[in-house]
Amino acid sequence: MIGGLLRRFERVIDPYGDIEPEGAEPRRVGALPPLPRETNRFIWHFAREARGPFLALLVTGGLTGGVDAFLYAAVGWVVDALGSSSPATLLADHFWLLVTLAVTTLLLRTFVLFAASLLEQQVIVPSLYNRIRWQSYRRLMDQSYTFFQNDFAGRVAQKVQQVGEATGDFIVTTLQTFWSFVTFTLLAVAILGAMDPWMGLVLFLWAIGYGWIVRDLLPRIRRAGRESAEARSMMSGRIVDSFTNILAVKLFDPGRRQDAFVLDGFRRFVEAIRALTRAITAVRTAVAVLNGLMMTAIGALVLHSWMQNTASTGDVATALGLILRLNQMSGWMMFNINGLVRNYGTVQDAVATVSAAPALVDRADAPALRAAGGAVEFRDVTFHYGKGAGVIENFSLAIRPGEKVGLVGRSGAGKTTLVNLLLRLYDVERGTILLDGQDIAGVTQTSLRREIGVVTQDTSLFHRSIRDNIAYGRPDATEEEILSAARRADALGFIRTVRDPNGREGLDAFVGERGVKLSGGQRQRIAIARVFLKNAPVLVLDEATSALDSEVEAAIQDNLAGMMEGKTVIAIAHRLSTIARLDRLVVIDAGRIVEEGTHAELVRRGGLYASLWARQSGGFLPAAAE
Repeated sequence: MIGGLLRRFERVIDPYGDIEPEGAEPRRVGALPPLPRETNRFIWHFAREARGPFLALLVTGGLTGGVDAFLYAAVGWVVDALGSSSPATLLADHFWLLVTLAVTTLLLRTFVLFAASLLEQQVIVPSLYNRIRWQSYRRLMDQSYTFFQNDFAGRVAQKVQQVGEATGDFIVTTLQTFWSFVTFTLLAVAILGAMDPWMGLVLFLWAIGYGWIVRDLLPRIRRAGRESAEARSMMSGRIVDSFTNILAVKLFDPGRRQDAFVLDGFRRFVEAIRALTRAITAVRTAVAVLNGLMMTAIGALVLHSWMQNTASTGDVATALGLILRLNQMSGWMMFNINGLVRNYGTVQDAVATVSAAPALVDRADAPALRAAGGAVEFRDVTFHYGKGAGVIENFSLAIRPGEKVGLVGRSGAGKTTLVNLLLRLYDVERGTILLDGQDIAGVTQTSLRREIGVVTQDTSLFHRSIRDNIAYGRPDATEEEILSAARRADALGFIRTVRDPNGREGLDAFVGERGVKLSGGQRQRIAIARVFLKNAPVLVLDEATSALDSEVEAAIQDNLAGMMEGKTVIAIAHRLSTIARLDRLVVIDAGRIVEEGTHAELVRRGGLYASLWARQSGGFLPAAAE
């Protein structure tokens, strides 16, 4: 029964907030409203998304402080009642006082604490914290390819994890713990002030001193908290980078340089934490001194009043109980304020990443690309990666529907950059790229990439089943279509032999992070099978067979020819023999076209292509041919 009640409250807040319905058209990149970039507005944004539960939490926080103050005041009433009655007459003389205390303790206090726990643990923590993480993740997925090239994946992931918990904890602590403390303090001032205005004045001055500590000393903790959050993210990013590239570490780092790199991250984190703990110690010491002065002054005043017969024994018990509780709560509250400030610093650090505006977005009115026939045109395209010069200069190239074109040139000539521009992983700095006469900058990125199948030399697979990796571009594909694609990529033979550590076999076997459990050639064949299955009208092969040995390459060449049938093909290969049979070869040097023609025509011409062809050894193009 209690479980069913709790589950009902767990559904009050939607833990996601912006999931598209199944089967809906993909949204435009950048269509989601950006998250606020200023820390206070970011926190307020998510507080408003759960305003009902947070208002209820504000009420329960105030009631918690009020009930605590009432019970401490009631201690004095009970002491006075005991002094004015005998055991035989206590119930008759103070029946309603005792009943009120029992009801408050058993029912009201229990209900308030249960409601506060229910709101925090069932309504807010599971759902709102995840909502913040999910919406942060969604915005990051709209970021450009460059964004992820310029940062550690582990660091970015850490910020998504941290921002949900830190934002939620900040709001919950403010509304529940901090507000409960403020309520208790105000009631304590009122109760003691009614006994003796001097005691009220002491507590008022104490509150001012406490506010000074919060205002002047806690900002040090906030700064240190932000710096420690950044250091923690950086350290996490370096650790993940080590694990992700573990093979390179094993092969090329006998001197443990990677350990030194990660150790530097640990040292920066330790120094940041030490700065934080120094600030915390200073604040705790200031609070201890302030509380000592407050308790001594209140104790002296109430005892003086008792000696002057202006305060009862119950008043002494109430006053001492309240100030001891206030001392305990203030230390506890300062600890929570430390947490508040650290959480604020963590949010501040994370917001700079998760709320960054995406650099490459779809236009507000961008339509989906009409079904492509395969005509590709680069029209006077210039692109410098923001450097002002170099890479691609005034590049123009028209490719007819169904034409097979090879891009040839030295490393760094701009071949892969042209492919990335066609895929709109970057926006051109000048000029236009057209697909079937449609400017690719004016259509949605999702619809553009749906019309292009890509096999790159750097094949990265998901740590999922082989089936999921092949069907990634067409999740609705049937089992027979998946098997057919694997067979055409000459992958079915090895797939049947794969078995993962959990006993899954064949298409069900998981391939490890980035596909590390497969060889480079096996990963490449999975990628080729994925493109077979996608069956897009434009096909980009960027060193598609670079990881294959000659025997396997020969085995799938006929299938590649079948895959290219009726499609527009743009192929890049240093192994010139793999593209020599294409319809046209375009030779690029320093971002410009220097030669065009068939393989035979270019060899006869005796230009750059002929030089590259002649200098190949075993069919490979030197990476730095002069």
